[in-house]
Amino acid sequence: MNTNPKTPWQHWRLDTDAQGITWLTLDKARENVNSLSEAVMAELASVLDFLDTCRPGSLVIRSGKTAGFVAGADIGEFDALQSADAAKAMVERGWNLFNRLAAVPYPTLALVRGHCLGGGLELALACRTLLVVDEPGTRLGLPEVMLGIFPGWGGMLRLPRRVGASAALDMMLTGKTVDAKRARRMGLADDCVPPRVMESAARMLALNPPTRRPLPLMQRLLGGPLKSMVAAQARKQVARRVRPEHYPAPYAIIDLWARHGGNATAAPELTERIVASSTARNLVRVFRLQERLKGFGKNTEAGDFNPRRVHVVGAGVMGGDIAAWCALRGLTVTLQDQDMVRIAPALQRAYALFDKRVRDPLARRAAADRLIPDPDGQGARHADVVIEAIYENLEAKQALFQKLEALARPGAVLATNTSSLRLEDIRAALGKPERLVGIHFFNPVPKMPLVEIVGGEGTDSVALARAAVFAGAIDKLPLPVKSAPGFLVNAVLAPYMLEAMRCVDEGIAPETVDEAALAYGMPMGPIELIDTVGLDVALAAGKQLGGGAQTPRCLDARIQRGDLGRKTGKGFYGYAGGKTAKGAAGAVPAGLALRLITPLLARTRGLVEEGIVADADLADAGVIFGTGYAPFTGGPLFHARQ
Repeated sequence: MNTNPKTPWQHWRLDTDAQGITWLTLDKARENVNSLSEAVMAELASVLDFLDTCRPGSLVIRSGKTAGFVAGADIGEFDALQSADAAKAMVERGWNLFNRLAAVPYPTLALVRGHCLGGGLELALACRTLLVVDEPGTRLGLPEVMLGIFPGWGGMLRLPRRVGASAALDMMLTGKTVDAKRARRMGLADDCVPPRVMESAARMLALNPPTRRPLPLMQRLLGGPLKSMVAAQARKQVARRVRPEHYPAPYAIIDLWARHGGNATAAPELTERIVASSTARNLVRVFRLQERLKGFGKNTEAGDFNPRRVHVVGAGVMGGDIAAWCALRGLTVTLQDQDMVRIAPALQRAYALFDKRVRDPLARRAAADRLIPDPDGQGARHADVVIEAIYENLEAKQALFQKLEALARPGAVLATNTSSLRLEDIRAALGKPERLVGIHFFNPVPKMPLVEIVGGEGTDSVALARAAVFAGAIDKLPLPVKSAPGFLVNAVLAPYMLEAMRCVDEGIAPETVDEAALAYGMPMGPIELIDTVGLDVALAAGKQLGGGAQTPRCLDARIQRGDLGRKTGKGFYGYAGGKTAKGAAGAVPAGLALRLITPLLARTRGLVEEGIVADADLADAGVIFGTGYAPFTGGPLFHARQ
């Protein structure tokens, strides 16, 4: 290839091969990941100016980064959007530039390997052919809604044209991403190839661009004459999840697609509404908190620790689900319990999870093969991480860890999933007590992103670092906390749930209590949360974390009747057929939401002051990702400061 010496761009490189194909490579200077900053976009406009003067036979756009194609817009520049005019200028810049790329008179192809998100996918959609590389890191999506914004650079226009209105709205309104094979099946990508042939495939498609098949008739109708019906249905579905006063972006996406063809420049008032709301700024803050947690999963103190084998002791709901999740994420897992009768239900739940999460039958079978029943516990000898998840009994845990310490390799992580016992008490029976750490998962394991990494006084820092790296390896967010009753998440939930039950004792209907929390922005009301975790579990947590508070009468009465929540079919609500049966919520008394939230805020602030969690930002991150606390607020302590 020949590189044109007359085009010294900082972020883009232009090469032409012997077949007349021009390769445009984005390799953002001084960054590990490509993002579309204002400077990168300005240079792309300059590249297109240059290509206007020497028209190529065809153009292939690709990444020069091993990390992926393009991660999206430059998040750092969002902080500069202090006015609606600045936001509108950013939208117009991307919209006009990608429309210009889409209209060039020569064939264009995007070669996508690795992540292709947000503005990165909008760039790829502006090319006429989209070729994806089939490897685990390739993910495509428009996740702007997760940041409280919308895909304003052509995604709302071009994605529905490629995949149909229903599939496009599903991606845009949920932030879902798809892998390479799925992108090909749904028509988002024109072809999907393995890495070894990606460049030759790109050459072939650049020289002989494929003709796209039109969408099926029904999809054309849904994106045309029936568009208003699709939009109305989409609004109903969004309303079941979020309220417009909390999350305006998904509603704006629907309106921009339905009324303006996806052109945000045609509706500046919608852009202004998004910018004026605090949601986008707060969700960007939450994104950065998430990235900070991910950083703990790359702790260099762990050395070259690369966990591949996990041994889990305890095949109950928590232990079995931890084992299943690890197998789903590619690790080899041995699952120990007293006998196969106890292990079998965990295997059945795991297979159901694999069926739900893995489309490819061969990959599904591979995940099942990685989960190995191990009644004798021989897997502990070979594991990189050993996790105890048996019942909450101190003597039983101490006896188990004495056996595990003798079996485990010297560099293996020894971890307990305890949610109530002190790390210092459990490790008292160990020869090297400093190697025991806590790895506290939350239920349900497949849905909850947070894992608390618990250290006690004198815990080995390398062991903690390795535990955090393990959490990152299975796509969880590790939060370092110190050993204390309830750690962070359970410690803040206990007073919140207690206050909710006190309200019920005072005669406020459970439905009204829950409605107050939902209106505040919580994903689930505290009373339904108690039903979900189990009333007996809530009672035990209250005794441990309630500071001697009296057991609420409403809780005690239901436990006496054996109504323990969802698991028994009845608690505060009924659960016939697996569905929650609630009555109508009454009028919410003024100040009820604040009353519910205040104890949670106070306990969160106290845990920071006590040093259980390092700082207020990490406390906010833990409460958001561990409880679902209203992300649009930016976190409880941040929200209180505002």
